[in-house]
Amino acid sequence: MAELEVLKDAAILMDAGRIVAVGPYADVQRAAGSGAPDTVEVSGVLFPGFVDCHTHAVFAAPRLGDHERRSAGESYAAILAAGGGILESVRDVRACAEDELAELTAARLLTLLWHGSTTVEVKSGYGLDLATELKQLRVVRRLAAMLPLSLVPTFMGAHAVPPEFASRRADYVRLLCDEMIPAVAHERLAVACDVFCEPGAFTPEETRAILSAAQRHGLAARLHADELENSGGAELGAALGARSADHLAAISPAGIVALGSAPTVAVLLPATMVFLGRAAQAPARALIAAGAAVALASDFNPGSSPTVGLPLVMALAVSQLGVSHAEAVVATTVNAAAALDCAGDRGQLAPGFRADVVACEVADWREVAFWLGGNRVSAVWTAGSACPAPPAPLSLGRHGAA
Repeated sequence: MAELEVLKDAAILMDAGRIVAVGPYADVQRAAGSGAPDTVEVSGVLFPGFVDCHTHAVFAAPRLGDHERRSAGESYAAILAAGGGILESVRDVRACAEDELAELTAARLLTLLWHGSTTVEVKSGYGLDLATELKQLRVVRRLAAMLPLSLVPTFMGAHAVPPEFASRRADYVRLLCDEMIPAVAHERLAVACDVFCEPGAFTPEETRAILSAAQRHGLAARLHADELENSGGAELGAALGARSADHLAAISPAGIVALGSAPTVAVLLPATMVFLGRAAQAPARALIAAGAAVALASDFNPGSSPTVGLPLVMALAVSQLGVSHAEAVVATTVNAAAALDCAGDRGQLAPGFRADVVACEVADWREVAFWLGGNRVSAVWTAGSACPAPPAPLSLGRHGAA
């Protein structure tokens, strides 16, 4: 992860949405020949388009009350037990019309794009019933056809147990396995299924049952694992051959070993722990030393990580997780793409790869993971096409809010 090739006075030749050549400017100019297409001169540093491999971008309103209650000392579990947290977002999304949900989500995703994320994974999970989960995933499919960035949809009906099933957990797990997952797979609305494997959410046994059902229906397995307490989620993800195990702030030594010998990508979310005011962070150095593929993501969501930029996540990874600047870039490009099963197509500036390119107005490539909260992205190309910058700041909350 520490191996990063940095070229100076370089150029990229793009054609038909793909990278044709990368190298010294003069060499690429010769490769383009006399019929060279338009040339764009860029100052600063070009990066592969960043890949945000963990977001919950389809929501109605930010959970400002949660934020206030945490500042007063209430725990994540206490807020959830009182009907806040995920369950508040569920009520909001159930009541939100699909068109409004799409409009809100589009503005947020364009904000992520203009912080350099050209590929974004988007989860459902604020519905917890079939109709609303499908509504969220239809929004993702609709926006994937409209927006210039790539969206990777994940079904997360197992985000929490809905209130109407509070005394019937087994019935909800059966509903997920027998009705919701087959419906999502039949409509091809998602490519993966995620489960929140955590005390207070879903047990390892429930998680295994849900993800096994998802795999039988052709969906890749992903899981929120060992975020606040250890429950063996990392070991379970490795055993199931999950695409990724995410969070991992409370991972056990056995979990580190398991991910070190599995193809499952360890996705770390440092902004979440900072926003929640938690001292513990995922043991990035131990995971890397064990041989795990480590990725970074924003966990962009309305309650525990309103984080729109991967450069901020990279800076936190360097300062809080002990990740090097080179490792931070690899973790938000190549390895994040691997978590989404698209590492052969994006995450690198190399011939044959999708022409997703981000220009940052910096003098040194390490600055992208240095300026805390400063957005240095100056230009973005997706599939070889320049993305127009929004004419004004985009609203992240509901319109008309005071």
